[in-house]
Amino acid sequence: MSGFEQLIERYEAIASITQQMREAAVQENWEGLLSMQEAYVALVELLRPSDVDLPLTEPQRARKLDVIRRILDDDAKIRARVDPRLARLSALLASGRQTRALQGAYGVAME
Repeated sequence: MSGFEQLIERYEAIASITQQMREAAVQENWEGLLSMQEAYVALVELLRPSDVDLPLTEPQRARKLDVIRRILDDDAKIRARVDPRLARLSALLASGRQTRALQGAYGVAME
């Protein structure tokens, strides 16, 4: 297998997992999304050494760019689903901290 074939195979694997992650986010399958994220990170780490100084022809560069665009598009769609959920979770945590601070300051249980 040539260097480019190995490189594009790794990019395609990342594109595949990001597509699955996007589908999990749409279905609000947060546990599945988290477990796939671990596989995503492992694939990216595997890609890094093979994407260094590899000379590419114009068609190879175009194919690589196409795969990267798919990955980034799925990533943007994942973030669009996850970011509002994270903001709500952050607000809940902040509210809990505020409640505990008030309880500590006034020494009373607040409901």
